[in-house]
Amino acid sequence: MLPYIAEFIGTMLLILLGDGVVANVTLNKSGMKGAGSIQITFAWGLAVMVPAFIFGAASGAHFNPALTIALAVDGSFAWSMVPGYIVAQFAGAFLGACLVYILFKDQFDATDNPGTKLGVFSTGPSVANMPLNILSEAIGTFVLVFAIKGIPATAAAGVEKFMVFGIIVSIGMSLGGLTGYAINPARDLGPRLAHAILPIKGKGDSNWGYAPVVLVGPLLGAVAAVLLYGAIPW
Repeated sequence: MLPYIAEFIGTMLLILLGDGVVANVTLNKSGMKGAGSIQITFAWGLAVMVPAFIFGAASGAHFNPALTIALAVDGSFAWSMVPGYIVAQFAGAFLGACLVYILFKDQFDATDNPGTKLGVFSTGPSVANMPLNILSEAIGTFVLVFAIKGIPATAAAGVEKFMVFGIIVSIGMSLGGLTGYAINPARDLGPRLAHAILPIKGKGDSNWGYAPVVLVGPLLGAVAAVLLYGAIPW
């Protein structure tokens, strides 16, 4: 039971901190409005690192269904645990997004642009082109998972968490402008569901038509990463 609880709380913290920084930087009447993409990118890296330090020993700190499935594909994670992890990750992401709304309700109310409000919860493309958007998410997730697989087993305890921070920031800095680098179905779809359900003033559409991008792309990229990593004669 502990690994599932860890995945649930860890993913909740991931979204609380990750969606929280977007709200902090983009919503009207926030004290950090306008801080920009650099703050968002670094904060998302930290949002992954912080719960990873807390829950890494308990669950492996996946917080990402694409990573969980990929690790099961390459045999380093039990398939029997995959459904429970995925449920915990999506539930945690949903709750984390709800907490962001509660904390920033006044700022949401003060913001008129529906796109800005949706952007707090979920990702979207700078140019809508579904094949290229899927490819961008696939490549970003490939880099994430391939790099995670490449973290040396001999790394000092805790150092691997800093490495994951660096991986997330690197992907965001280099590829984030294309699709917002979801690279994690739960990170996008859990908060997107929260956006659809919550009584957000003037929120507009939740853009479910974009959902295949953040589901298919990360899954393809993650599985391709573990298959290639396993095929290389290290």
